[in-house]
Amino acid sequence: MRRNPYLGLVLVAGLVPWLLAGCSSSKVVTRTDPEEQIDLSGNWNDSDSRQMAGALVDDMLNGTAWLETHLERAGSRPAVIVGEIKNRTNEHIPMKTLVADLEKSFINSGRVKLVASAEEREGVREERADQQQFSSPESMKRWGRELGADYMLLGELNTIPDREGDVSLKYYQLDCYLVNLEDNTKVWVGDDRIKKVVSRGKYKP
Repeated sequence: MRRNPYLGLVLVAGLVPWLLAGCSSSKVVTRTDPEEQIDLSGNWNDSDSRQMAGALVDDMLNGTAWLETHLERAGSRPAVIVGEIKNRTNEHIPMKTLVADLEKSFINSGRVKLVASAEEREGVREERADQQQFSSPESMKRWGRELGADYMLLGELNTIPDREGDVSLKYYQLDCYLVNLEDNTKVWVGDDRIKKVVSRGKYKP
């Protein structure tokens, strides 16, 4: 009896989709509330950024002498700009997200005026220059009306890692200080900390 030479190829071709389906893993995507706190790796995440930004700005603006002194002297809300917040950790952390959370907390407080960053001001100035040529006289915005900041917020994020067996400790500290732009004096210094225990076993803190 002569065998069909194409029979083996047909059988293999029929098995390939079944084998691929058996080896592939299915992916499940679940949408969640963006404000929900979710920790997967224990590394820095969006919840840490919002928590630290809110705590620092709250500490800076409530019950501090510098703000009351400014209000008594100037009679108006201080203008604040968020400067560089340095990442001193061993993780890749998008610091612009932390800066944005700090700015949001400042604006929502209603107690200070927030000045745009140097990069943002360049874009605004380009638009203002464009208006001088193409906008109507009544809607055109004038030069030389920008608000100069009174204070600049600077800071850095540090971490101290620790590990023993299947248990690791994630400790983050955000140190910030507010500088008077006229005389370079620090009018406020503060920090906020987050400590997380990451366990791969049965350890419970």
